[in-house]
Amino acid sequence: MDKDMIAYCGTYCGICEWKDKVNCKGCKANGGKMFWGECDKAKCCIEKGFEHCGECSDLPCQMITDLICDPEHGDNGADIRLSNLRNWRNGNYVYKKLDNAAQKKAKNL
Repeated sequence: MDKDMIAYCGTYCGICEWKDKVNCKGCKANGGKMFWGECDKAKCCIEKGFEHCGECSDLPCQMITDLICDPEHGDNGADIRLSNLRNWRNGNYVYKKLDNAAQKKAKNL
């Protein structure tokens, strides 16, 4: 697992379906300025000096909760992002893959 591809929000950019489709280098390399716009989760982590949201004492904050529940980008009722963030916070660098509408859309491009 490439730690540089750990997304601030709890997904792993290294296996993102959009990565190769739009030549995305991941949110850390892009400084939170993604191909779709600025990411508020990334911006928050950068301002606080965090590697990812798992380091924040406010986890899960409203931004992460909203993202988890988002019909297109969310976790489909699973605990994927929070599980990833808690694992990474504890030094366990494993991940569960998101399988949401946005990933399926990219896969079919």
